[in-house]
Amino acid sequence: MLLTAPDCLSSSMLSSVSLSLRKPTAFSKGLVSRTRTSRLCRASLITSPDSFEVGRLIGSYGFMNITSYSGVEDLGRLRVQDVGEGSVKIRLYEGRIAQGLLKGTSVVFKVYPGKRAGGVEADMMAANELNAHAFLQSSSKGLCQNLVSLVGGFETKTGEQWLAFRNDGRYSAADYAKFTSEKLSKVSVGESSWNRFEQEQTIRRRRFFVVKLFQGAMIGLAYMHDHDRLHQSLGPSSVVLNTIAERDAAYLIPRLRDLAFSVDIRFPNVEEGPGTLSEGLWRRAAAAGAFTSMEKRAFGIADDIYEAGMLFAYLAFVTFSETNVMDSLSLQRLLESTFRLDLQATREYCLADDCLLEAVKFLDLSDGAGWELLQAMLNPDFRKRPIAEAVINHRFMTEATGSELEDFNSLFGPWLKVASSVQKNDFRYKCGDAGNMGLWNGEANVRAYQNRARRDEMTGGDIQNMNVGSDLILDGDGSKGKGDSMSKSLAMAGS
Repeated sequence: MLLTAPDCLSSSMLSSVSLSLRKPTAFSKGLVSRTRTSRLCRASLITSPDSFEVGRLIGSYGFMNITSYSGVEDLGRLRVQDVGEGSVKIRLYEGRIAQGLLKGTSVVFKVYPGKRAGGVEADMMAANELNAHAFLQSSSKGLCQNLVSLVGGFETKTGEQWLAFRNDGRYSAADYAKFTSEKLSKVSVGESSWNRFEQEQTIRRRRFFVVKLFQGAMIGLAYMHDHDRLHQSLGPSSVVLNTIAERDAAYLIPRLRDLAFSVDIRFPNVEEGPGTLSEGLWRRAAAAGAFTSMEKRAFGIADDIYEAGMLFAYLAFVTFSETNVMDSLSLQRLLESTFRLDLQATREYCLADDCLLEAVKFLDLSDGAGWELLQAMLNPDFRKRPIAEAVINHRFMTEATGSELEDFNSLFGPWLKVASSVQKNDFRYKCGDAGNMGLWNGEANVRAYQNRARRDEMTGGDIQNMNVGSDLILDGDGSKGKGDSMSKSLAMAGS
């Protein structure tokens, strides 16, 4: 039986979740049986016993927990977070839906260990994540494309909880940052041809990609806050990307995952007192002077914004620096301990380090708008931090990306004139969901035209299997095949 975390939905809203106990093997068919109330989730989760096929192991990771919130104080408001890795280890598997309307759809299984390996906390985290997604996916406002989609789940005989999510990308923001850092390191040692014009264009594309990545993550967070849900585990590994190719930034859709520590902040639940998974949050709230339900709710939202601010800093410093120059923990110590969240002093320090100059230039865009936004999100006083909607509409998010896109359009104007003559229906056929996402900007048009130009060189099957904007291209049977060579061809066409 999948346990229900006390931090999740109120007892009047909880469904009766009953999952089968048959153990799946490699490419075996997962079994799910589940009853639910329509009031909990209008989104249809897959419940058929033969709904899934389980594939190979992708990897594993652990959750980072805030173990304490004490130490350095600034006017009684700033307290440094001590972060440590939790005991629950998560495994990820490939898979797909075996039958029904979504047959063949690629999924990723997120496996929580049973009680013997992960204790009661693992069951509570799995239940909390399931309930959080079920609640968000039942919204009358529709699904948010910046959150991963839960499609079902089951429990094995050993007590492991398997949650199945639609496979919307193999990479995380942490993977992207690592990839770009390694690429910068290769350039610095002369492994790539040196060309100033090419370097400038690479930096412009990177800036546009990073801002769009962060913007998408904030849209997902704003959606959660609008539905009275906190994320509470936001970081580079919590943002899934459908592509890490900077040339495909027009197709980038960042999605938030890892809602195991999500907290319901509707007033009845806040007033009922802390649950096991939210106990640390409310302890930190009390330490910051938030005691009433309204204050605790405001603190929870501000706490998410602080984590988002650290994500923004990570994207700025790690993505624009060479390998081993900066990592998340070093960055956190630099901002919190060394400069006590004084971003002006941090900027002066970084200016003296040539390895961090590109990060400084990135945050300097629009007359220092990046530093202004970062300072607001990391404000020691939680009451002065902006809400997610304000972050999305900040001038750095609009003016910075606008200037980069204007530069891009000025360079590829002739291409855009040709691309604009292509019918919109052809765009949708060739570019997947780009038409539905309203991404008819310069780079989307260029990519669409390039793909159209290669149409005569491809077979009908190749065109059908092509998924522009995704790094994982599957053949009709769901396995890797001609998609690999095709993606290389498309990359060459776009270079």
